[in-house]
Amino acid sequence: MSQNIEIEFKNMLTEQEFAQLKKQLHIEDEDFFTQINYYFDTPTFFLKNVGCALRIREKNNQFELTLKQPHSDGLLETNHDLQPEEAKHIINQGYIDKQYLSSLKSDLHFPEETFEFFGSLLTSRAEKNDDNGLIVLDYSEYLDKMDYELEYEVSNRENGLNSFKKLLKEMNIPIRKTENKVKRLFREVQKRR
Repeated sequence: MSQNIEIEFKNMLTEQEFAQLKKQLHIEDEDFFTQINYYFDTPTFFLKNVGCALRIREKNNQFELTLKQPHSDGLLETNHDLQPEEAKHIINQGYIDKQYLSSLKSDLHFPEETFEFFGSLLTSRAEKNDDNGLIVLDYSEYLDKMDYELEYEVSNRENGLNSFKKLLKEMNIPIRKTENKVKRLFREVQKRR
């Protein structure tokens, strides 16, 4: 198990802005890799309602269970590595056994409800380091939707925000209120219920 504080800024992009940033940052098609996030919550969306998210991420045939919780400086991520067969079993059965939730050693009081699989999101991602953090370009597909996003992961909130705003201004990209991926997926799932 590991924990870290994630400080990141996000902005939705148009397809044209995505292409523009890709060119400006010298990112080639072969720089992109694929990851799949499998999201879980209770039927009453307990985690969503308390601002949390639970996922299994598959990347390069490696799997990681992650609980994201609000933190004063971003999000607290608690991670637990899973063996491929464990992860595939959880995904195929469609719910997470309580033993895995207890492995996250969170102070969050999980309800007795079942944590069910409710959707996956496939992302093609490219990353580029700069002086203040990690610039991430994401193209995501979920249900019948697709979107483009810029993320900026930093260790210092103030410096990171200034750099993020500067990059957007230089590229003439407006600042857009941007929900995280799980919220966008939740919204689409709830529309279909």
